[in-house]
Amino acid sequence: MNPRTDIHDRLAVSLREARKALGLSLDAVAKLSGVSRSMVSQIERAESSPTVATLWNLTQALQVDFAGLLEGKPKAGIEVIRAVAAPVIAGRGEGLRIRILSPAEAVGEHEVYDLTFAAGGSLLSEAHSPGCKEHLTVIEGSVVVTSGEEQSLLGPGDTARYPADRPHSLAAKGGAARALLIVQDS
Repeated sequence: MNPRTDIHDRLAVSLREARKALGLSLDAVAKLSGVSRSMVSQIERAESSPTVATLWNLTQALQVDFAGLLEGKPKAGIEVIRAVAAPVIAGRGEGLRIRILSPAEAVGEHEVYDLTFAAGGSLLSEAHSPGCKEHLTVIEGSVVVTSGEEQSLLGPGDTARYPADRPHSLAAKGGAARALLIVQDS
């Protein structure tokens, strides 16, 4: 087995999974990283041997660990993602920080997010796929959940389960708030 091919394959898989976990297109990664769309595509197909500078730019844009890129699949046992290493989605809401807690391979099936709302922070979402549901548990503060025409105010410890296959929103009420969100596709 050619180790160079194996390295390219592991790198391609790691970068593609990181991009998909963030829900980013090739164009979006290109804009965030300064690496051309065609180069990102070639790297993800294991057709290019990127420079260290190119890899650094991509890992910064995708918020992945540069050192762990070539490790491949995690070994059996406990996989730990330190709080500072969890990917963060930016630009999805006003006054909102979204940390991705679920693994890349769970995208589109069972996703877990840590939401930190600033006072007045919110997240507006279009309808997801048919049958999709969300489960929101408030940890601190208060959050207003709206799904379609229905609305509910949640406080610490409260959980709401609601259809996400219609327009829906989350908004901090009366100050900062923190919550865990599980997105479950049918």
